[in-house]
Amino acid sequence: MRILKSSFAVVERRAEHAVKFFYSHLFWHNPNVRELFPASFEDMERQRDRLFAALTHVIAHLENDSLVPYLRDLGRDHRKFRAGPEHYAAVGTSLLAALAETSGEAWTPQVEKAWAEAYQVIADAMLAGAASSEDPPWWDAEVVRHLQYGQDIGVLTLRPHAPFPYLPGQYTSVSSERVPTTWRTYSVGNAPRPDGTLDLHVSRIERGRLSTALVRDVQPGETLRLGAAGGQLTFRHADRPASLIAAGTGWAPVRAILEDLAEHPPDQDVRLFVVARDAAYLYDRALIDEYAAACPWLAVTYITPAPGQHRNQATDRLATALGNRGLWPDQDVYLSGPPLFIEETAFLLEELGAHPGRIFHDSVPAAGKGHGPNGRPLGFGEWFLNRPAPHWHNPSGRSPRG
Repeated sequence: MRILKSSFAVVERRAEHAVKFFYSHLFWHNPNVRELFPASFEDMERQRDRLFAALTHVIAHLENDSLVPYLRDLGRDHRKFRAGPEHYAAVGTSLLAALAETSGEAWTPQVEKAWAEAYQVIADAMLAGAASSEDPPWWDAEVVRHLQYGQDIGVLTLRPHAPFPYLPGQYTSVSSERVPTTWRTYSVGNAPRPDGTLDLHVSRIERGRLSTALVRDVQPGETLRLGAAGGQLTFRHADRPASLIAAGTGWAPVRAILEDLAEHPPDQDVRLFVVARDAAYLYDRALIDEYAAACPWLAVTYITPAPGQHRNQATDRLATALGNRGLWPDQDVYLSGPPLFIEETAFLLEELGAHPGRIFHDSVPAAGKGHGPNGRPLGFGEWFLNRPAPHWHNPSGRSPRG
């Protein structure tokens, strides 16, 4: 394990060169594989980012029990890309070539052997996950309603052609013929319904071709493809109070959880914190207020900037509200939103006494405040309050998404 981590530390310093070399090598030696990937430059940039973020995640969790389930889920999900054993072999060859090219003199026979063995374990786990799944590679789903809030938020109601299994709080990957071979993941914004329909909450990001199409262009009657549901943000019914903290369209999985709790009331109190940088992100406020009035176990706190103040003030207000809440050691906490928001809020909660094992959120990659050829991955490319151009992306593409 140590040799892989020390080797990867060398590669990280030339991350952008590594991923570009990888794809150049892969497409040059396997030209038939190119058609499985996005055609546009912007989407390939995001594809490269997700590759390195996935590799970062694997290296960071080498000794974690969650790694094999993560890889099996990843393999199951990759069926929608029509990935077969021959593709895994080609990827392995190109990955080792890219690591060798990037490592320079640090690439020794011992390092090469360690990486080859590690990749075989990764590939075997992913192939096993793909082989064990009884679900289809994807579900076709008709768009039956499209609501738009402002210029950058859309809620699409879909009717899958076959039953689509998921739990409240999970997400699904989405593809549209408007942007071929491109997949992004979006949270399902409702608990399962008798009619099988589901809502996707989409936040448009700059240069995000799929999110732009979904928010502004897709019309009722069109068909989208859905990948298998995933994610760990599902409610644990425990004998202790819970807090739900949602930022931006991270509200979607929390809404699904809340909808399910309204049907199956918890035994303990639930506190909901809804963080929004502007009024457009409070598009569901009427529904939230209805739940607050109808559910005696629910208390709601809205976190927004004061009138005329910079939207950064919302995060400062959240920190104050969480500090005043207290009793964190005795609570379960559910976080949903952009990776940097989750990372910083989880850190704050631990400082306030929350038990790390009771802070639940979907996995996010390591994040840093800078990016570029020598930078650490930033996450999904869009921070909650300040929206720089997308650069690094989580392998699962969690919200906000392109």
